[in-house]
Amino acid sequence: MPEATEPLRDLVRRHREPAVVQTVRSTAAAVISYVVALQLSSEPAPLTAPLTALLVVQVTLYSTLTNGIRRVNSVVAGVLIAIGFSALVGLSWWSLGLVILASLVIGRFVRVGEYVPEVAISAMLVLGVTQVTATAWDRVVETLIGAVVGLLFNFLFVPPVWVSDASEAITGLAGRMQKLLAHISRQLGEHTPVEQAAARLHEARRLDHDIVQVDAALRQAEDSLRLNPRVKEPVLSRLVLRTGLDALEICAVILRVSARTLTDLAKTRSAGTFFPPPVTSELQELFGHLANAIGSFAELITTQVSANAEEAESRLATELAAGRECRDRVARLLLDGVREDAEHWQLHGALLAEADRILDELDVEKRSERLIEELDRHSSALPAGREWFDNVTRRVRGSFRRGGGEPG
Repeated sequence: MPEATEPLRDLVRRHREPAVVQTVRSTAAAVISYVVALQLSSEPAPLTAPLTALLVVQVTLYSTLTNGIRRVNSVVAGVLIAIGFSALVGLSWWSLGLVILASLVIGRFVRVGEYVPEVAISAMLVLGVTQVTATAWDRVVETLIGAVVGLLFNFLFVPPVWVSDASEAITGLAGRMQKLLAHISRQLGEHTPVEQAAARLHEARRLDHDIVQVDAALRQAEDSLRLNPRVKEPVLSRLVLRTGLDALEICAVILRVSARTLTDLAKTRSAGTFFPPPVTSELQELFGHLANAIGSFAELITTQVSANAEEAESRLATELAAGRECRDRVARLLLDGVREDAEHWQLHGALLAEADRILDELDVEKRSERLIEELDRHSSALPAGREWFDNVTRRVRGSFRRGGGEPG
């Protein structure tokens, strides 16, 4: 019995995934547009309408609107090109080449984006029929039907907001960074062969691939916030996540450099640990604070509840303060022993500098300043009369000045 219900449970878990939502919504919109086109078009099988609906209906309302406009532009441009050529020449190899060339060139100037080939496709399909004018306008009607149905479908059944998926992706990235820091902390307390240190470096480099995936999820979330009536403050939500991911991306780069520094140190040690026991203990504590700070930072930028955000910010501030104190202790210990190990003082200093950069990048005040700068930049780009955005900016400023952290 459990084996029989497992596929159903998996389907329930996946029902909100973008691919599943896109499949269901596109199918429904295509069928509806075909039924409507059967009533309004003279074609016996008006398949252009469901084709257009399939291309227009996207995971987010914003992408649906932009795709619908580009799609209609591409088809109308192609139809007009075909009508013009049909009035001058018939269909032959050289006229077909001219149609394709003209369609691809004109498609670059009518703002159809990735639908430039669709201009040529529409022109060729219309040019290949006997009654060009009648077929051309039927194709335009079908395209408009598919586009209108697709747009109405997403206006009446508003797509989900994908912020939670982006938040989960960011949290997952932070978790992998914490895991890497934990590995580094453990290897500090034991002899680390070059191969093992290189494995940590490879693990740090893989974070670049993770960041690309998180960025794709965040872009989808940003699109889902645009023009979405469910969201009161879409710009603020987008900026909180975007600035947070930018900070984590910088931290990932610094972690990769730290892993390279430790790999270089491993090449100089045939036995024993990188540092004397007192330094090792303090460094392990420092990396522990960095790992906890990254976790609290991710929770701070992804939480939607003010109380949770304040708690995460408080934990972050505590970890950063403890990390800075620990870093200072490590610096004093390394300075005391610099004469005993003068050969590697550059690598030791580099490791401290990298820890400093992570502590600085996660700093609460720096993040607040960055977010306010982005709000100001977006505010200046908006047209006059957007008092609601000015109110949001003032509220965010006041919240950060009081130490309130993430606005609810």
